[in-house]
Amino acid sequence: MSDLSRRNVLSLGVALGLVGAASVAPAWGATQAGSAADPWWVWDDEIDRIMAGILEAGQVPAVNTAMKSWVDNNDPLPGGLPADLAGYLQRVHKLPSWADPAKLRRAADFNRRKDTYLFMLYGLGSGIMSTVIPREAKSVYWSAGGADMQDRAAKTFTFGYDLSDLNAFEPDGQFVVTANKTRLVHAAVRHLLPQSAHWKAVADERIPISNGDILVTFHSLGTYVHRKLREWKVPMSAADEDAFLHMWQVAIHLLGVREEFIPKTWAAAHAQSAQVLTPILSPSHEGKELAEDLLGLTAQIDLGVTRGFLNEFVRYVLSDAIGDWLGLRRDYASAALIRTAWPAYIAFREGLIPVMPAGFAMFDQLVRALAMLFLNKGTSPTTTPITIPTGNRPGA
Repeated sequence: MSDLSRRNVLSLGVALGLVGAASVAPAWGATQAGSAADPWWVWDDEIDRIMAGILEAGQVPAVNTAMKSWVDNNDPLPGGLPADLAGYLQRVHKLPSWADPAKLRRAADFNRRKDTYLFMLYGLGSGIMSTVIPREAKSVYWSAGGADMQDRAAKTFTFGYDLSDLNAFEPDGQFVVTANKTRLVHAAVRHLLPQSAHWKAVADERIPISNGDILVTFHSLGTYVHRKLREWKVPMSAADEDAFLHMWQVAIHLLGVREEFIPKTWAAAHAQSAQVLTPILSPSHEGKELAEDLLGLTAQIDLGVTRGFLNEFVRYVLSDAIGDWLGLRRDYASAALIRTAWPAYIAFREGLIPVMPAGFAMFDQLVRALAMLFLNKGTSPTTTPITIPTGNRPGA
């Protein structure tokens, strides 16, 4: 890495608040590259093998049709699935033995109490950050979902909505089913993308969506949100923070991440994030296209603010460096308003100041609009089904 790129990474890390001490222990202990102890070389072998067979046999449309009726966590597995897939789902369709129901219920309540900030951070923070995670951006862009970002965003909203729901992990919730369907999609993409000449030309990996990649995505979501809530001085009890982490620990376990790689504490999560997320953030052609698509979709909703305001809020929650990478045009009046009014908005909502600040109504309208976009999953009040793809981006 050149001195210039080192400085860029350090500057971005400082801007994001993710750079830790140089003496931080390796993110998942001492590992040998390419070994089973290295998450970048761990995928999801059993379901990868099963899904490759289903794709090669042309059975995906039948599987998608069968799984339409599989929605709630306590729904029986649908009939008509290939025997090996049905056997696999029967074994994995459950919470891990270490899942704590009380913590999961507390996390659900925390999501409800802090949903104002979560909508903003997941939508305008994590969503746009994903476009400067090169592997993720390239995998999304060249997969089938990259060609229809409204549908792709709606399915992402479905995952986030089901995870944040009050009954997410309860029998009448839907997240365990949603996680398993997402796991099948990941397995399909791992089989399909290596067949794309376009993806292979830009990828620095042989197979996408390793355990390491999923952990990076977790840090761009859960760890990032936790850090921003602390940075914004949003009141949280230690029990709330622990429950929020536990929710994410269970979620990434359900996506196939091995337990030895899952951070046990927020301190470990932030240390891991500083090593595996911050240094890899960078622009790409694919990421710029995706960011413009996502912000364009958001701008189509009546948010009550200008596109310049959206650009500046992205810069505020991420950094000017990322805003520059994505070519987000400046709106300095909006920037000044956000930097003074958003902290006051939080303080008033949390009962820390007695007088409603200027700009409160505008922020409230923005939050409500983003909430409706989230609750409607990008399209309509009905669930957007998560379906297994049969190919890559058209022409890829």
